[in-house]
Amino acid sequence: MDNLPIVLVVVVVLVAALVYFLFFRKKALPEEGTGKSIAPIEGKKPTEPPVSRKEGRQLGPTPGPKPPTPESLPSTDVLPADESANVPALVEPPSSAPAVASKKDVAGLRKGLAATRGGFMARLKALFVGKKEIDPAILEQMEEVMISSDVGVKTTQEILERLRDKLGKNELADTDAVWAALRAEATRILDVGQAPRSGNKHKPMVVLMVGVNGVGKTTTIGKLATKWNADGKKVVLAAGDTFRAAAVQQLEIWGKRVGADVVKGKEGADPGSVAFEATKKAHEAGADILLVDTAGRLHTKVNLMEEIKKVKRSIAKAMDGAPHETFLVIDATTGQNALTQAVLFKDALELTGLILTKLDGTAKGGIVLGVCDELKIPVRYIGLGERAEDLREFVPVDFVEALFGRDDDEAAAA
Repeated sequence: MDNLPIVLVVVVVLVAALVYFLFFRKKALPEEGTGKSIAPIEGKKPTEPPVSRKEGRQLGPTPGPKPPTPESLPSTDVLPADESANVPALVEPPSSAPAVASKKDVAGLRKGLAATRGGFMARLKALFVGKKEIDPAILEQMEEVMISSDVGVKTTQEILERLRDKLGKNELADTDAVWAALRAEATRILDVGQAPRSGNKHKPMVVLMVGVNGVGKTTTIGKLATKWNADGKKVVLAAGDTFRAAAVQQLEIWGKRVGADVVKGKEGADPGSVAFEATKKAHEAGADILLVDTAGRLHTKVNLMEEIKKVKRSIAKAMDGAPHETFLVIDATTGQNALTQAVLFKDALELTGLILTKLDGTAKGGIVLGVCDELKIPVRYIGLGERAEDLREFVPVDFVEALFGRDDDEAAAA
């Protein structure tokens, strides 16, 4: 009996240990087959399953599959400014779609290019009539037609060389394939240097107009003034052709028509001083655009080309960065002589664009391809008639569709 208290203590300890292992310790272990852990008793840390030293993996029940956690997308709202710029776009922007010709514009262009379509293009199309298979000799016939239509020797040879290469690779199986390849070459040439027209970033935007006598330079200035005035722009004209009284008078008439101020000097005055004064006045008046006319003497006279350079320097003195555009006006009816003019003007000035006038009056419209390819300068406008609205902004894809479109496409474009 003396040992009874000791026996009772041992029994109590054993019972307590048994209760702990049966209830409390079991709750701290993962439930079999669930992959979940029941919360342990407060103040106790859950016992982690043993790990095999040999394999470095957990022993015991394998946790079940967990539901996928949705991935949070990055947000520039919670990123520092210097890091948010590096976050990739969540949706890639769509690739720029190829330009599509406007049916309305193409129909108008076809009417204006009727002479060229009935001459140059009609002769070219005649080579393909009634032919299902392509004879390499047809390229020689195309060469004759293209050169005689003012495309130019260099440009013609380049185009035909590309076609010969495709023909050698059996990529031109029929006449339709050849015609499509020819259109593609024309689009490639005419699209050179075509910068996006994002609007006027300068005020005033100074446009220097150059070209020889008789190309329609002063008339083109009047048409541009009419166009921009209709767009709500305030236009100022500078009568820089001080050697021809008729040119000054003609510009004044255009100025009255469109409500544009005309800055002029005395007959025979220094063209550079007129351009300088006009640039200053246009700036003071808050004008949007200043169009500067220049003398159009023979381009072969070195002193006259130097005079135009002087006009350009005078404009730059009056306004930093001006002139912003230098357009060369070319008469499309003069053929290869127009290309010669363009080359000489490009050597003397930094031309930013070409304007081809009287394109409606020639059957040899191939000059557009030749001058673009030779100078690598974009055509900005083309003249297809006497009216102000006949001066059209040049869009390569529309021009190619109007010029190379098949006769059976006429109704679709009208």
